[in-house]
Parts: sequence; structure tokens; C-alpha cells
Amino acid sequence: MSLLRFLMLLSLVVWIGGLIFFAFVMAPALFNPAVLPTRQLAGNVVSRTLGALHWMGIACGVVFAIASMIDSRVVNGAAQPLAPRHILVYLMILLTLVSVFGVAARMEDLKRQMVVIDNVPHDDARRVEFNRLHQWSTRIEGTVLVLGLALLFLTARRMG
Repeated sequence: MSLLRFLMLLSLVVWIGGLIFFAFVMAPALFNPAVLPTRQLAGNVVSRTLGALHWMGIACGVVFAIASMIDSRVVNGAAQPLAPRHILVYLMILLTLVSVFGVAARMEDLKRQMVVIDNVPHDDARRVEFNRLHQWSTRIEGTVLVLGLALLFLTARRMG
């Protein structure tokens, strides 16, 4: 049982910690002109690392869900797939999949079309759409983070 709970906590720490580091440390640092000379380079690094973070998050979500259901079965005699903690992790995984296959994929397509975004006029339809999708990406990541913190709280309370 302690191995299962370790896996549950580790998966949350990796996913939530990655989101916090990405949002509050890495992305702001990369868009600082003293770190990278162009916003294009910063955007390329952010896209690449966010993609890796998404796949890590999906894997962590699956590990959490499986370990938590096995733990529920051991403790309660049933897996409880619709327990609040499982619903939260399912939502986190779903939102991350939407981000990967919907928002990020479309943003990458627009970036390829524009080549260098900063050279495209602000009123160009592609740039307007890219900026709109970027706002959605930020909202989705923020929502996943808040859900993750709620999930961490529920998990810690359950273990206490």
C-alpha cells in the first residue's frame, strides 16, 4: 500500500511541480531578452518543453489513476473509478489532451505558416488566431494546475 501511495504522490509532484516550474520560472525567463535574443527562439523552446510536459502529465495522470484505484480496492474492497480524486485526474488528463491535440497542434500549424511571428502584422488573421489560442492554452494550463492542487489536497487528506 505504501508503494501505491508513493506512486500517487510522485505522479502529482512531477506533474504539478512541472506546471509550476514551467509557468512561473521557465517561460518568463525564456522571454527575457537577456536570456534569449528573440521571442521566436523563446517560443520554440516553450513549445518543445510544453509538449514534453504535456506527455509527462498524461503519463503521471494514468499512473495516479491506476495506483489510486488499486489503493481504493485494497482499502475499501472496490476500485471506486468515480471517486472525486479520480474525476479530478480524468479532467486533468482530458484538458491536457485537448491542449496537445487541439490548441497546441493548431498553434504549431499557425507558427509554420507565419514563419517568424514577430514579422507578421498584429491584425493578420493568423496572428490574431494564434494569440487567441495562446490565451486558451494559458487558461487550460491554469485550470489543470488548480485541479492538480485540489487533487493533491484530496490525496493528502485521504492519506492523513
